[in-house]
Amino acid sequence: MVCNLLQGKKGIIFGALNEKSIAWKVAEKAYQQGGEFILTNAPAAIRFGEIDKLAESCNTEVIKADATDVKDLENLFSGAMDKYGRIDFLLHSIGMSPNVRKSIPYDEINYDFYHKTLDISALSFHKILQVARQMDAINDWGSVVALSYVAAQRTLYGYNDMADAKALLESIARSFGYIYGRDRKIRINTISQSPTMTTAGSGVKGFDSLVDFTERMSPLGNATAEECADYCVTLFSDLTRKVTMQNLFHDGGFSSMGMSARAMHQYDKSFRPCD
Repeated sequence: MVCNLLQGKKGIIFGALNEKSIAWKVAEKAYQQGGEFILTNAPAAIRFGEIDKLAESCNTEVIKADATDVKDLENLFSGAMDKYGRIDFLLHSIGMSPNVRKSIPYDEINYDFYHKTLDISALSFHKILQVARQMDAINDWGSVVALSYVAAQRTLYGYNDMADAKALLESIARSFGYIYGRDRKIRINTISQSPTMTTAGSGVKGFDSLVDFTERMSPLGNATAEECADYCVTLFSDLTRKVTMQNLFHDGGFSSMGMSARAMHQYDKSFRPCD
């Protein structure tokens, strides 16, 4: 249903790569709801992705920016402000771990890779917010959303140093949420989404098994990328003006479960005593 929830609002969406991306779905939904926005991603991601096709369908443009590079971010916000003035919403949908990509286990991680994981997946969020604040780029009562995962609170096999990055991401949202909320009424939240079959997510070891497990555990089933996009739109809208500094679970109830009947049934079928 189109309700024009974002009519008159302007934004920036980080991280759309291809049609599997949650950020791609967010862009489509935001456009359907009357929002206007700049799309951005790192130069390498733009080369190997399909973001130009998304920009054409949403009647917008792409500004290249490495979210770990402050000068790139300053150029991005300058371009957005030249086009729109101050913006009203922003999505951070950025995450990558070289340790995960190379299947290096957590107790043997490469620390240079670890620094890259934290910089790309979490510190980039701090840099975006700091640059936006210094440039006064977000309107009062604006909304910033970053995508997280339950591994920030719980250990999930194979998620590796990305779990540390998501925990840091959520902490940044709280710390900046206080400062931005106090001074400008700008709200900052994270969404802890179900495991979703994106290009990045599918790189996690045992991802298919994880998706099956969470589907069996969640009373409502896993949330899709499109459903996550709907949720993001509500957080960008004026309907959620007093929601800030929250990590909001969008996972079909998984985060509140201990054991479900469906999961127990599957476990019973495959049970064998531990060695």
